[in-house]
Amino acid sequence: MRIFPQFVIAVFFCALASAPAWTQELKCSPCSHNFGKVPVGDSSSYSIQITNTGDKKVTIESKSKRGAAFSFGDFPLPLKLDPGASVQLPINFKPIAKGTTDGVFELVSTARDERLTMDVSGVGESGPNAQLGISPSSLNFGNVTVGSSVTQVATLTASNAAVTISNDRVNSPEFAILHLKLPITIPEGQSLTVTIQFTPSSSGTDSAKAGFISNAVDSPTIEPVTGTGVAQDAHSVSLSWNTVETAVGYNVYRSNAKSGPFQEVNSSLDASTNYTDYTVVDGDTYYYATTAVNAEGTESSYSNVAKAVIPNQ
Repeated sequence: MRIFPQFVIAVFFCALASAPAWTQELKCSPCSHNFGKVPVGDSSSYSIQITNTGDKKVTIESKSKRGAAFSFGDFPLPLKLDPGASVQLPINFKPIAKGTTDGVFELVSTARDERLTMDVSGVGESGPNAQLGISPSSLNFGNVTVGSSVTQVATLTASNAAVTISNDRVNSPEFAILHLKLPITIPEGQSLTVTIQFTPSSSGTDSAKAGFISNAVDSPTIEPVTGTGVAQDAHSVSLSWNTVETAVGYNVYRSNAKSGPFQEVNSSLDASTNYTDYTVVDGDTYYYATTAVNAEGTESSYSNVAKAVIPNQ
């Protein structure tokens, strides 16, 4: 009769000895959150309670998230939680486009289940009567030689509220919106300039639309654009000159008179010692000179003047 109680006690002590390793836990409350509707460009914050429900200290070692519209608040790591202790995990939702979006926050710790994941969602919606205006109302690039490029500038202005542009597009490969890093928010009452480029690939007129997608009530904001590609002239002038040892590049100048005034015709410093001018007009006479530019940016005086007579077509 005495053996039985000793056996029970022995098993009981074994169970107590192994229990701490299995009661170590890290829990979230709640483990999912819906931010609801938030205007694009605005943000909403929330805190999730993280608790160590075990009887051993837990260290939160790293954090990560999925979803561009979501971010962590101030939550420095590593962070140690004593048994029974809690900490608030701040999270943010800042929609960059209209519509529903989902995300995941994850903590990695020394707890038995080392990965703790929390699901989040939210809806981006238009701001309060936010509007995005554009000026001028249209762009005409005029005649542009096939293969060359011309740029013009348009101005986008936010009114009634801040406007966040999430995407842009042009429905013709001959036009492009340059150097606009998205998403970008324009504060209420302020403006942003954008550069649009026209590069005709063939002769003829091309009309297109440059569009800017945003949280404004009038999205997308459309800029009609048009331009005409013209074939290169049948004549051109090829120039060459001697190398200047101290030069890092050369400029090419042209005039309709030998005495000038001369106008620079190259768009940037030319590192070579030759240049072809495709912009000549049939029947005209041109005079050319070059200058050398050294590493300090000092430009020499004009070279001797060369004459070119363009025949009639």
